[in-house]
Order: sequence, then structure tokens, then C-alpha cells
Amino acid sequence: MSARDQILHATLRLIGEQGIGAVTNRAVARAAGVSLGSLTYHFPSQEDLLREALHTFVEQEIARITAYVQALAESGIAPVEAADEVEKAVIGVAHDPEQLANLELHLHAARNPALRETSTRSVEAYDRLAAAILTSLGIPDAERHAPATVAMLYGLAVRRLATGDTTATGTADAFRLLLLGALPRP
Repeated sequence: MSARDQILHATLRLIGEQGIGAVTNRAVARAAGVSLGSLTYHFPSQEDLLREALHTFVEQEIARITAYVQALAESGIAPVEAADEVEKAVIGVAHDPEQLANLELHLHAARNPALRETSTRSVEAYDRLAAAILTSLGIPDAERHAPATVAMLYGLAVRRLATGDTTATGTADAFRLLLLGALPRP
């Protein structure tokens, strides 16, 4: 792994474990196992570091989810059963520090215009992914329903983190409800 990647992963871990306030150049360099000079060479400002950490997380998450969805699509799973698979997938990553860092960075972007563009692009990428998933499940007008799907999953993530729920209980039911509401009526 390159020094740049080590720095980005260390930043995400620090944010997830201690919050954005813990992201100082010295703390990140120490956590990444790189010199302070290497950190500032790759990321001249903290805004650059936070923006790239968010971008990196989202790109990796989209690749992970896309691979998972492709496997589901190839299995020919029905929309109602897909909801159970989504819940299983959520349980696997629900309490990773990077998941918490992702949410915290999006909230930070609401107060920091320098991060807002990256946050917006990230949400748009999740919307496109959700639309592709909904389309593969046979949901008509998937692009219209994708933002609600993303918002629901983000909201459930905040709920899990706030309550300490490690089971992702209710995720399948919520996703199923959304899918069934979006399916055409006979």
C-alpha cells in the first residue's frame, strides 16, 4: 500500500474512532506510519486530506457494493428476497470505523463548503448505484426512487450507530417496504 493510501486509511480510522477533531497532521502521520513531511507532501491542507478520505471511502464502498449487487443479480433473486440480502450485507460492515467516518465527513461537509462538492458527488454516486440496483430488481422509475433508498439506508445507519444496534434489525423490512411500494400495482 502506498504512503498516500496509508494516510487516507489512517484518516478514516481516526475519524471513525475519535471524530474529525482527532485529525491532526501528527496524529494521522503517526497512525499511518509515515513521516510528517510525507503527509504534507501528499495533502498540503487538512481540507485536501478530508476531501480525499471521503472520496476514497466512497469509491471503495461503491466497488464493494457493486460486486455484491452483481452477484445478487446473477443469482436471479426476487426483490422481496433481496431485502434480506441487503440486511446481511449491512451487518457485515455496520460498525466499521470507516462507516462512521463516512457519515461524519458528510455532516462536516454541511458546514464546510470546501468538502461539499465531494460530498455531493459521493451522494450522487450512491444514487446512481441505488438506481442500478433497483433497475436490476425490476423496479420501474428506479432513478426517481434511488434517493429515497439511499436516504433510508443512511438513516438506518445513523440509527444503528446511535443505538448501538449490531444486528441491523429492521433493515430488511424497511428495504422491502420501499421495494414493494415502488413495484407496479397489478
